[in-house]
Amino acid sequence: MAVDTGNTKWVVACATDDIDEEDVLRFDHEGASYAVYRLAKGFHASDGWCTHEQAHLADGFVVNGEIECPLHQGRFDIVSGKPLSPPVCVKLQTYPVRVDGHNVLIGLPATAVTDVAKDAS
Repeated sequence: MAVDTGNTKWVVACATDDIDEEDVLRFDHEGASYAVYRLAKGFHASDGWCTHEQAHLADGFVVNGEIECPLHQGRFDIVSGKPLSPPVCVKLQTYPVRVDGHNVLIGLPATAVTDVAKDAS
């Protein structure tokens, strides 16, 4: 399910109880892959693939607000996406997250032409 609000499309990624605290879950949507995290202070989301090489961050480890890539152990700050240790040096794209009831939603950039607009033409 997705809801467009302005420039953001809110997509249900998972249920709140699908992720334990200090853990990560893979979420695929429309050909893209994301990582959804649960920290003590809430939920967060980022692109799913490490910016260094093609390893999915959902296969990595969450420790103290950081995600460690499973391939070469580079680490990113989960909240900001900032690279914290070599070999990663390119920031990880992060996305807004909100909780609606028991659902975790990721705010993704809305397409220029929405399905509603296509149907109206």
